[in-house]
Amino acid sequence: MTTEARVQLTSTELGTLWMTYISASARLMIYDVFKDKTIDKVAQNILAEHITEEQNLKNEIVNILNKEGSTIPSGFGEHDVIKASPALFDDIFNITFLRQMLKLDIGCDGVFTTMTYMKEVNDLFKLNHEIANKYYMITTNYLLGKGVLVRPPYVTIPRQIEFIEDKNYMSGFNLFSDKRSLNTIEVGYINEAIEYSIFNMQLFIGFAQTAKENEVKKYFIEGKQLAKKIITELSDTLLQSDIQPPGAWAGKVTDSTQAPFSDKLMMYINSLISSTTLGFTALGTAFSMRNDLPLKLALISKNTFAYSKKGAKIMIKHKWLEEPPQMEDRNQLTK
Repeated sequence: MTTEARVQLTSTELGTLWMTYISASARLMIYDVFKDKTIDKVAQNILAEHITEEQNLKNEIVNILNKEGSTIPSGFGEHDVIKASPALFDDIFNITFLRQMLKLDIGCDGVFTTMTYMKEVNDLFKLNHEIANKYYMITTNYLLGKGVLVRPPYVTIPRQIEFIEDKNYMSGFNLFSDKRSLNTIEVGYINEAIEYSIFNMQLFIGFAQTAKENEVKKYFIEGKQLAKKIITELSDTLLQSDIQPPGAWAGKVTDSTQAPFSDKLMMYINSLISSTTLGFTALGTAFSMRNDLPLKLALISKNTFAYSKKGAKIMIKHKWLEEPPQMEDRNQLTK
């Protein structure tokens, strides 16, 4: 009598589930604190409803890993938050934070879905993508309704097809010649990078105010300065084409110096943000057709990578960085 071999998780499925669990456990802790400190009832309900759906997804990951007999990641828990601390951010920032994290979900889940083979895992990432997209629109409409989220620049709608005929279309380095105006694809990536950096700056201000470890505090101050530099450089690029840079309001940091989050949790969220920035600038570089823009975006990527690497070293030093599942070391096994 023969038995059919049971299909088990592949290495990519295990890795993506591991990453998603760690991320969900971290963000759920932050969402829960934000929910309790949010005054506006509509905003509070948005956070509460999303927490329920994300917790269900996190539980489903646990179910899948348990079926495989896999260790559940440590992640983050109640010991990483101090609920009795005063509010660190206002309601607008709390919803802005959720919206930015949902952007991360939408991007990652799209990629993770293409890396899965087991139906159960594929269905989980598809569902996560649907939930992220739903709440992305809810948070976007909420912020638009509050008048704090600025739409990207408008442009005259084209009435006929045009083809590139001049080699100078890609010029951008020559200081003595006029650079062509930005196209709508380039404006889109620049606008998004500025909006994201405005959010990052506010987040790092709050984290720097409340970090316990001195080197962590200095690290967040460095991140704030990096975000400011990105905003300035990319805003100048838009102004050169007579385009008004986005004036999005990401919310406000209070004057509290009492930490609602552990240094470990804040450093992890910082690593998520750095990874997103690297991915986004890489896309911007790939789709930019004016040759000065890839150079500018590549420099931003270089600085962001150096900043991210420094953060990883701090996390390793304090034993805050959980190790992903490893492939077998065949050399070691044969000794």
